Amino acid sequence: MPRLPKQNYHDIERIIEMDFLRATEAAALNSLKWLGRGDKEAADAAASDAIRGMFDLMNICGEVVIGEGIKDNAPGIFKGEQLGTWLPGTPQFDIAIDPIDGTTNISKGAPNSISCIAAASPEEGVKVALRDVPSFYMTKLSYGPRVIQYMQRRGDNLKLEAPIPETLAIVARAVDKRVQDIVVMMLDRPRHKEMVDEIRGAGASLRMIGDGDIAAAMAPAIPDSGVDLYMGIGGSPEAVLAAAGIKCLGGDMQCKMWPRDEKERKKLVEEGYEKELDRIYSADDLANGKNIVFCATGISDSALLRGVRSQGATAITHSILMRAKSRTVRFIRASHDLSQKTIRLRTTNREARI
Repeated sequence: MPRLPKQNYHDIERIIEMDFLRATEAAALNSLKWLGRGDKEAADAAASDAIRGMFDLMNICGEVVIGEGIKDNAPGIFKGEQLGTWLPGTPQFDIAIDPIDGTTNISKGAPNSISCIAAASPEEGVKVALRDVPSFYMTKLSYGPRVIQYMQRRGDNLKLEAPIPETLAIVARAVDKRVQDIVVMMLDRPRHKEMVDEIRGAGASLRMIGDGDIAAAMAPAIPDSGVDLYMGIGGSPEAVLAAAGIKCLGGDMQCKMWPRDEKERKKLVEEGYEKELDRIYSADDLANGKNIVFCATGISDSALLRGVRSQGATAITHSILMRAKSRTVRFIRASHDLSQKTIRLRTTNREARI
């Protein structure tokens, strides 16, 4: 019997979005046993195994355009990897994925770790939906819808490289707070010392995190997160995943490549990225178009999501599922009966008990 030709699904991401969410739920549940065990590679391997296993059940042609793993020298999901069944005629997706953002946090039993996926189906006029930024790090500034609405109304503009007191003053006016009541989230890194001094000098409050800046960068766009602004230097793949989520939430971010040293700068120039080094990327530059789905499941508590809660034979997961096209934001609390629950794993190619 001849195979059916490729189907022209309308809004295919709407049809399949719950399967992406099941993948991050499975990653969170399968990695939970490594929380606080001091082995971030084992946690990452468990999350990756569960995600690959779920994708093995999905009738899509998925290609990872932005992956982790190589950066961390860990058993992650890599750029160029194919996910899904790849049956002829099944829909295409470009995928950006981080099985665990915050592996160090998991190993220490600390807050701020999530599993997340952004996926984009082909869209007319969009050549690159999820941009693969060539630098290791980017400087980032992210903010929520109230700041954007204020800038549109008043004409004040945030600029990534503006003096920090000026940035804080604009955000304070936008969210109707005093500067000293503004909360800025930032990775706790030595490279941020000067920024930290300026933020504190201006009187604003800092929330320093050890790892996991996807959830942190999205936090200013989440109502009631308690975070008004995200600033600092973090990974480029994480910037793209955060941009996909921020777009769905109606916020925005500004990013610029940040070479770690002269050797990396020279390499980027040699590869033809000299002009790109001075470019300021918006969220739409990093995650372009409307056919984008973003989902994440909390592993340990973050400003974005609560972590997994184990209650005897039951596990409770907290997830977010969003589409850029509709800006529908779903917070999903799921109860998993561990006496019945199984997760499909790639390593065994079968369903496994948690």
